[in-house]
Amino acid sequence: MEIKNAVAGTLESGDIMVQIGPAKAGEGLVVDLESSVAAQFGKQIRALITDTLKDLGIDDAAVKATDKGALDCTIRARVTAAAVRATGKDVWK
Repeated sequence: MEIKNAVAGTLESGDIMVQIGPAKAGEGLVVDLESSVAAQFGKQIRALITDTLKDLGIDDAAVKATDKGALDCTIRARVTAAAVRATGKDVWK
């Protein structure tokens, strides 16, 4: 699946900005997370991002996520929106 650069979300409090782009050959999913709560919730946030992308059929992508205290539902929504923009695959039809 071809991945283009795409962004979803904002840097407002309670939100997360997710940037998706193509990964280097053979790297799989690479998640770079910046969050003030990474020590407590970083593992959960990374797993949620990875699981959401895999559910959408994306196994190779570079993701940069800048979290500002987003809830799980917001993280999943932002990752899904960025993935749709990056692939052109509409998951809402």
